[in-house]
Amino acid sequence: MSQRTHLVVGAGPIGSAVARRALALGDTVRVVTRSGSGPDGTERIAADAADAERLRELARGADVVYNCVNPAYHRWATDWPPVADALLRAAEQAGAVLVTTANLYGYGPVDRGITEDMPLAGTYVKAQVRNRMWQQALAAHAAGRVRVTEARGADYVGPGAESHLGERVLPKVLAGKKATVLPSLDSNHTWTYTEDMAATLVAIGGDERAWGRAWHVPSALEMSQREAITRLAELAGAQAPRLTEYPAWTLRALGIVSPLIRELPDVAYQLREDFLMDSSAAQRELGLVPTPAEDVLRAHLAPFLAARDAGASAA
Repeated sequence: MSQRTHLVVGAGPIGSAVARRALALGDTVRVVTRSGSGPDGTERIAADAADAERLRELARGADVVYNCVNPAYHRWATDWPPVADALLRAAEQAGAVLVTTANLYGYGPVDRGITEDMPLAGTYVKAQVRNRMWQQALAAHAAGRVRVTEARGADYVGPGAESHLGERVLPKVLAGKKATVLPSLDSNHTWTYTEDMAATLVAIGGDERAWGRAWHVPSALEMSQREAITRLAELAGAQAPRLTEYPAWTLRALGIVSPLIRELPDVAYQLREDFLMDSSAAQRELGLVPTPAEDVLRAHLAPFLAARDAGASAA
């Protein structure tokens, strides 16, 4: 395969991992962020993802455009539409494949394992935002204007990820302190490794069989919060964790002052009830393989262990 050019918009854990994987293929990679940051070896460009004209310029000559943008959680309704529109138009004008990083919000509450053919029935604002983005992209694809695809993942785990198993919980667990999580501790849950998301994005961007539909990211980690945190403590050699759930009144009170927490009631069902994602289609049809669950947990844990050890050395 000849060398390709990838335009990666966003350089968080997902965008950076996508860029590194594209570089490993020997391809050219441009990374666009507001600050001009990005992994070494890439062409790093400072630009606003909502600036349609600038994105069209930057996408010129690109074979694949990746939407790895992450607007502030409480500003999706205002910040996502112009970004999504700019990326769609940029990919269309460049003749590039548009590959979007997506999640499971669009399905809304479910009563079984989630598959890609389930209706996008979510009615809350965040679900509607994501669904409009996908429907607009899919309409453009159906009209022959552009080729599109998207990868949908569950809650993230992995180094640098904003995770329910992350900063609010693990440092306390490693220090032997009580940790509090969002309800429920014991509902079954799928967790998506950031590197598996990146691998899926790169794969579907380069495989014409993947275009014109959405794919669930192969994800091997299926555990309740209690099970996952307990296993992370075991891997760290820490004592058994002491865990409790936030009471509803605490979340309501915190929501008064925190825009992020104020958004949580809409999506609380994802942790409160069993929420499992079926990713067998990508494994069966595209040959993608998830990272083993134990390896995911070790990778997620590593930076927390490093921080703990650094603190101990400093002390």
